[in-house]
Amino acid sequence: MTVNSGPRLSRVELLPEIQLHLFDSSTGLFDPAGGEYRSDRPPPFWAFAWAGGQAVARYVLDHPETVRGQRVLDLACGSGVVAVAAAKAGAARVIAVDVDPGAIAAVKENARANGVRIEGVARDILPEPLVDVDVVLAGDVFYSKAMADRVDGFLRRAVRAGARAIVGDPDRGYLKSSLFQPLATYDIPVSVAVEGVASQRTTVFELGVVAAPRS
Repeated sequence: MTVNSGPRLSRVELLPEIQLHLFDSSTGLFDPAGGEYRSDRPPPFWAFAWAGGQAVARYVLDHPETVRGQRVLDLACGSGVVAVAAAKAGAARVIAVDVDPGAIAAVKENARANGVRIEGVARDILPEPLVDVDVVLAGDVFYSKAMADRVDGFLRRAVRAGARAIVGDPDRGYLKSSLFQPLATYDIPVSVAVEGVASQRTTVFELGVVAAPRS
């Protein structure tokens, strides 16, 4: 599948090593749908460079030992910027997961543009048995309480199973920060048309070891 003609292959300011198919900085989130939210046609979230994903990608590229030789899952992958970074940093296997088939199509295009191999999965895996991976990466997934609760449960299960869980969050307000250890903080250039600001302070966290729930 070819990515929609709207997004263009471009480089992200914080990640000059990576090219992605993205809308330009003047495009708002709902502009592709004529400026309206339509439940039958959700916005192409994958066509924007979200701060949390940029931060995780930057961290992985700066600390390749995090994923080198490991099996990596990019959860709610969007454009696949985190997956691309993990593959470039030497991960043995990279799986990118998103509920939007359009995102997975974009990930395949972005993987090809960056000369890396990524496996794409288009479905909701949060309620499913854990994927057998060593590292779970996720950017900007704590954008609502409902989503944060679901992701939190998935990440806790992953950590209890022996995986590392590393996330990026620009203080959306729903990440339970007391459970996470900060690894790095970045000032991320973002689209004013989407975020209303030109930069977001974004922290990369790792979920600590959590006890299993009592039966």
